[in-house]
Amino acid sequence: MTTELFQVKFWGVRGSIPVSGPEFDRYGGNTSCIEMRCGEHRMIFDAGSGLREAGLSLLADSVTDVDLFFSHCHYDHIIGLPFFKAIYYPSINVNIWSGHLDGKMSTREMVEQFISPPWFPVKTDICQATMNFSDFHAGQVLNPRPGVKIKTFMLNHPGGAIGYRIEWQGRSVALIYDIEHIPGSYDPISLEMMHDADLVVYDCTYNEDEMQRFKGFGHSTWQHGTELAKMAGAKRFALFHHAPSRTDEQLGQMEMQAQAAFPESFAARDNQVVVI
Repeated sequence: MTTELFQVKFWGVRGSIPVSGPEFDRYGGNTSCIEMRCGEHRMIFDAGSGLREAGLSLLADSVTDVDLFFSHCHYDHIIGLPFFKAIYYPSINVNIWSGHLDGKMSTREMVEQFISPPWFPVKTDICQATMNFSDFHAGQVLNPRPGVKIKTFMLNHPGGAIGYRIEWQGRSVALIYDIEHIPGSYDPISLEMMHDADLVVYDCTYNEDEMQRFKGFGHSTWQHGTELAKMAGAKRFALFHHAPSRTDEQLGQMEMQAQAAFPESFAARDNQVVVI
C-alpha cells in the first residue's frame, strides 16, 4: 500500500559535473538528486541536475507539498534548483532545509544568492510556490513529517556537508556523501549512520589507488565504504557520486568488485528505484 511504501529513487548519481554520451547511458549522467517516499510524504535530497526530472515527476503526480534537503551547496548539488518547476507553481509548498552553513549563511540567503543575476537571469521573486526555509545544525534531529525522523551529521568535506539518516516505520536509509575518509581509520560518524541501515548510499567517487592523487578533494572509495557497511551491519550498499569520467564499463567493473567484497552492493543509476 502507498501508505506503507518506503522508496528511494535516484534521479542523479554523478558527482562534480553532469555528463552525457553513449558511454554513460547505463548509469546516467545527472548529478546528485535522490527522492524518498515515506508513505504519502515526498522528500528530495540535493538539487543536482537530476532535480529537473524529479520536478516534472512531482508535477505529473500532482504533489503539492515537498521537502528539499541540501547536503551542501557545491555546484553539482544545487545546479538543478533553478530548473525545478515546482518552485514556479503557486499551488505547491516547497520546504527547503540546510545545515552545512550553520552560523555563516541561512538557507534563504544561499538560495536567493544562487538564483539571481549574474548567475541566473531572474531572482527568486519570480517563484510563485510557497517556499519555506529551515535552518538546522549538524547533530539536530529533524521531524519534517509525521513519523519521519531524520538524524543529521557533519561529514568530512571541504566547507562541510550534511549526512542524513532517515528513519520511518522501523526502516532506515543513510545518505553519506560527500565525505573523505582517513586511510586506516573507520569514521565513528559513518558507522553510527550506517548501523543496521536497510540501505546505505555512500560516496564512491574513487578507487583506493586514486585516493593519494585526490587527497583533500573530499571524497571516498567503494573499498572503504563496503568495509564500513560490513562493520555496521548494513543490509544494502549503493555506490554513489560516480566520477564524471567513469564510463559504464568501468562502473560495471567497480560494481562487480564491490559485490565481491559486500554481496548486497550495487552502483546506483539514474531512474533506479529501490523499495526499502
